[in-house]
Amino acid sequence: MALLQLNYVSNELFRTVAVHVILPSDRLDKVNRTYPNCGRKFKTLYLLHGLLGNYTDWVSFTNIQRYAEKHDLAVVMPSGDNAFYVNSLAPNNDYGRFIGEELVQITRAMFPLSDHREDTFIGGLSMGGFGALRNGLRYAETFSRIICLSGALHIMDENCAQIADENGIFGKMSTARLSDKNPEVCLRMLKDRIAADPSLTIPKIYLACGLDDSLLPSNRRYRDLLAAAGADVTYIEEAGYAHEWPFWDRHIGKAIDEWLPLEANEGGLSSGNVS
Repeated sequence: MALLQLNYVSNELFRTVAVHVILPSDRLDKVNRTYPNCGRKFKTLYLLHGLLGNYTDWVSFTNIQRYAEKHDLAVVMPSGDNAFYVNSLAPNNDYGRFIGEELVQITRAMFPLSDHREDTFIGGLSMGGFGALRNGLRYAETFSRIICLSGALHIMDENCAQIADENGIFGKMSTARLSDKNPEVCLRMLKDRIAADPSLTIPKIYLACGLDDSLLPSNRRYRDLLAAAGADVTYIEEAGYAHEWPFWDRHIGKAIDEWLPLEANEGGLSSGNVS
């Protein structure tokens, strides 16, 4: 399992951005000493960090490399600053298009990633969970599944307190709530698109939140909205967890092991093996 640090000049952000990429290309056949994965197009999870984090978080605080290695899953982990993965009012801060369009296109061009919707997933925690849900619905033609862990879905609530100058990101929140910066609006827009093009579907969604997490009420509300819209939602609440890394590590592992349409790898040696 190769872990790569990618630095490239982003068009949407107009600066050099850093991205971690987990790529299962280096699996070594123990008998023939060949690389059987070379030439494969890998299923891919675009995985978003939370507020105050960056592209290193998932690798630093979870077992994402082991989970990905088990299923030959490529994982792309960008930095989203504190921008909630939406297009900001500031110039050169179009994080929605960066995640939903540019990052997918450029990583598919650079790495052996599948370009099929059914092989392309998006997920995240907290702010990244919000970003995964918003962009997974907004760019539903690209992503077939969404993983939202402890999603910061309260950000669109009328009485939500500002914690990261959200007005500077979203603009006037009363206006942003009516726009496609709001996952609820993205869901309605997607339903309209599906009515015009029945070949398009709502991505399947894995939504999980700890029972001790202050964001539980907003996650329950979005669960109900998604279910009412006919979305295929796997919803999990779990006791003993708040807004914390042990919960996110546990559930990114469960989502990869049990929910994403993946297969176990065929064995061999890789950079994750210890002997």
